[in-house]
Formats: sequence, C-alpha cells, structure tokens
Amino acid sequence: MSAAQKPVPSPGAHREQLTGAQIIISSLERLGVTDVFGLPGGAILPTYDPLMDAQGLRHVLVRHEQGAGHAAEGYASASGRVGVAIATSGPGATNLVTAIADAYMDSVPLLAITGQVFSSLIGTDAFQEADIVGITMPITKHSFLVRKAEEVAPAIAAAYEIATTGRPGPVLVDISKDAQQGLADFQWPPEVNLPGYRPATQPHGRQIQAASQLLTEARRPVLYVGGGVIRSGASAELLALAEATGAPVVTTLMARGAFPDSHPQNLGMPGMHGTVPAVLALQQADLIVSLGARFDDRVTGNVKTFAPLAKIVHVDIDPAEISKIRHADVPIVGDLRQVLDELVPQFESDIAGQAPDLTQWWQHLDKLREDYPLGYTEPTDGLLAPQYVIQRIGELTGPEAVYAAGVGQHQMWTAQFIKYERPNSFLNSGGAGTMGYSVPAAMGAKVAEPDRVVWAIDGDGCFQMTNQELATCVINDIPIKVAIINNSSLGMVKQWQTLFYNQRYSNTELNTGAGSERIPDFVKLADAYGAAARRVTSADEVDEAIEWALGINDRPVVIDFVVSADAMVWPMVPQGVSNDFVQYARDSSPAFDGEE
Repeated sequence: MSAAQKPVPSPGAHREQLTGAQIIISSLERLGVTDVFGLPGGAILPTYDPLMDAQGLRHVLVRHEQGAGHAAEGYASASGRVGVAIATSGPGATNLVTAIADAYMDSVPLLAITGQVFSSLIGTDAFQEADIVGITMPITKHSFLVRKAEEVAPAIAAAYEIATTGRPGPVLVDISKDAQQGLADFQWPPEVNLPGYRPATQPHGRQIQAASQLLTEARRPVLYVGGGVIRSGASAELLALAEATGAPVVTTLMARGAFPDSHPQNLGMPGMHGTVPAVLALQQADLIVSLGARFDDRVTGNVKTFAPLAKIVHVDIDPAEISKIRHADVPIVGDLRQVLDELVPQFESDIAGQAPDLTQWWQHLDKLREDYPLGYTEPTDGLLAPQYVIQRIGELTGPEAVYAAGVGQHQMWTAQFIKYERPNSFLNSGGAGTMGYSVPAAMGAKVAEPDRVVWAIDGDGCFQMTNQELATCVINDIPIKVAIINNSSLGMVKQWQTLFYNQRYSNTELNTGAGSERIPDFVKLADAYGAAARRVTSADEVDEAIEWALGINDRPVVIDFVVSADAMVWPMVPQGVSNDFVQYARDSSPAFDGEE
C-alpha cells in the first residue's frame, strides 16, 4: 500500500451508533476517500441520504454506471489512489461489470459499492435483484455480501485493504437495503479478519542473488517492463537498475511512461504493434528480466517460439503469474520497489565496478533503431494522417498531461506517437480492450489531478459508447479535452478485414466522418452538451485547433479530427504468429558470433 493509499489515521478508537448507510459514508471518510462516482437507485437510496451531509466527500453523478466504473479507474490510474464507484442493485450493478473486469485485467485499485434488495428477498428474483457477488467473483480480488449493519464497516475496511495491497485490483461490496437501514455500533477502525490473505512483498534474498548473477553473465539482456512497475510506484528504482546494468528497456502498453521515452536505453513498446527494435531485442535476448509483466499474448506472439535463447527472471507480486506463460529460471515474488531496492545494490556489489560489456549488443540494437524507425505513410485521400494529429497533441501539450486512450487504432497510435516521460500519464484499457473507456476515464483522471491537462483521445466508435459523460463533465466543472480520431469506421476491425478477410468490410462503416451525412455530427452533439467544439479536416488547422483547446479551461472541449479511413497501425505481428527473428539476428549481428 502506497502512502497515498493508506487510510487516514483516526485519533484513537471512534465509537457511536449509526445506520448502515451512515457507516458506509463514515467508513469512506475515515479511509481518506475524497471522491466517488455513482448513480442512485432504490436499493442504494438509503446511502445517498447521508451522502448529502458528508464532509470532504465529493460525489460525481454520472449518466451511466459504466461511466462511474471507468471514471473510478481513471481516477485510480492517474493518481495511485483508490477509485470508488457506487451503483444500485440489478442493472445498476451489472452496468458496473465491464469496468470491474477492466480493472481486474489491468490491476487497478477499485472499490465498487452496490445496493442489494432486502436480505429476506435475496434469492427470490425480487425486483432489480441480481447476484452481483456471483457475477463478479471471477473478475474481482474478492466480493462481499453484507446482510447486517454491523458487518458494513469491517467489509468496507477489508475491501479497501484487499484492493490496495498485493496486486491491486477491484473489490465489490454488495450491501442489502435492510443492512443500510439498520442500526449498529460504529467503531473505527474496525477489526478486519482476512484469513489466508497474506500478500508477499518481501523478496527472497537467494533469488535476488540468482537474478544478479544472471545479469552479470548476460551479454544480450533486456528489461521487460510491465504495468506492475507503475502500480508499485517503482519508476525511480527501475531507472536505477537500467543505468546500473546498461540493459535496454522495453515498456509494454500498460507500462508506457514507467521509463522515460527520452532515455537512450528505451527501445519503445514491444509486441503486436511494438517497435522493431523492441520486438527483436526480446526475441534475440539471452536474458529477459520481466518486471511486473505477464507475458501477454500480444507481446509474445506464438509463445512456443518466443525468445528461445533467453533465460527468464520473472518478478511479480502475484505468484500466480510467475511461470504461467513462460517458465521462470529465477522466480521472484515480491513488491517491485522492494525487489529493485535489493537487486540494484546486489548487482553493483557483484560486478565490483566492472560492468558487463554490452557493446556488441548495443551496436546491433542501435542499427535496428537506425534501420527501422517508427513512422507512417501520408494518406493519399486528402484527409488527415491520424498519427500526425496524435503526435502534435503530445508535442503541444507536453509530458505533464494525462492522456486517456480508447481502444483500437487510435489507442496504438497514442501509445506510439506521444512521448511519455512519467508514470501515470498514459491511461488505457490494456487487458480487456474496452471500447468506451476513454471519456469517463479522462473525467476521473481530471477529478484526481485537477491541475493537469487531461486529453481523452478517442475513436468515433468508442466515443459513441460513453459520450453522455460530457454532460457530467459540463455540470460538474470537469474540463477535459476530447480528440476524436474520426475515420468513420471501426478502424482496427476494418484493418483486420483489409489484411485477413479479403477486404470484405462487414459492418465496420460508421458514417461519422468525411461524407456529407454525418451521423451524428460530433460538433453539434458536443455543443448540445455545452462543450466547446470544432471540426478539423486539414493539416494546417491541426496546431491552431489544439492550442485553442488548450486555452479553454472552463468547460470540456471536443475536436472532431476527420482522418483517413485507410490509415493502418504499423508495425504489426498478426495474432498467434511467431516473433521468431533468430535466424535474422544470427545473420546480421556480431553479437551472435560463435553461438549455436
């Protein structure tokens, strides 16, 4: 648990008699929660009454419960604090499920509080009843069902602890209506009993020594950095390890910003749409040090042929991830900050001032960077290059901003063409790939970090799933900036149809972009919500429009960038195809001389 996540200490034990609903609010206040996102309904209504009197607890009324969940995710991902979402029973709770699943895949600390029907009605198919505990069991770290008022405080406190310790993730607390209305003695802090929950944070010393020994022996090492580095707050420690070892660093989609893009050892993002140097570095490595990464299929391709020459050091706080996909020669279970705090001095001691000679390795990697720079082809249809638009947003806004991407082509371009220099600056739905994530996540990020510029970089398909949260932003003075990368289609699906389905474009045209009939007209839609809006169709308008948006801070801004529908995300390794470039590496690199 980071300092930002620790409960606010109470001056001694606090005890009084309150309703269960009052206990919910009092518990959140004492845990240091300052912002919640939600939508009321019958089964959670008792809790919304004392919420009116809460001191220092801001409630943001969303237009859809999924928006509350993604806003809580964005809040957590931008700040490192717990995101809180509240919904009623039945459809209110099930509308949270997508965001909960998203948080589970991406290790986001999320506390979901839902109302439930009266405990006497549970299991009777009562009005707006849903077994949300059963539904969310596979996609939460834990789900609680609370039937009595005296169980409320311990459940809330336990849920907070579970969400923020070990591998972060979502926890759901489902509270019956009679538990909210009933009276109970409220004592804070409550006794929290979590038998069997003992997340390991301290690494084993012998494993640290073994990992250091492999680093001293490696001649083609790679630091494979995942989102766990950001969740553990270990970016400074990662920088220390990288500079001590001299090893190249690759940062996954969830780890963009964990290691500065401007650093000469950063090879970029690996995987399906990664840079050629990053993909080949992993494939040709003799040692991969995996830090908070899970060997996702989007990184490995065909795992049977992934990095065949590499030994693996796998560091993760979740023991279930280690050797799940790729066998770890040195498994290390522990908090990344603590692991790196021990690994760096161990390595420096082991090398005794004589760092391994990685000259040939870097000559090879630098040649790859020279031969295969990241770039794009200018469109020939007279429309904007989406990569150029996104690149200029990043260049004109700068690294202190927060960029929340939707899912699809624009997500990959946002990962590729914006330079990230700090953690928590790039938010996206990595594991679940949830369309509709961007606008509410940006909204939550702006609530958490009000002094930062927050961009939602969205597609025309994604934007139509959650754009109603613009109303939430306008009413609650949350001035996010939305860039719609409008190619008038479901772009990533269309790209696959182009490449693998003989250009048979089945149901991917959205009619939002360059044609005369725009359905909807995004500028008119944004104007109806009370946001500032404009459309951009030519390259000479791009910079002026971005600067215009940056100058407006009293309401949300929406820019409809009409881009080419033919633009594709490159590079691309098709799903399930091997990343095996070993023969190429042996033919082209002196680093492989003499090796079988």
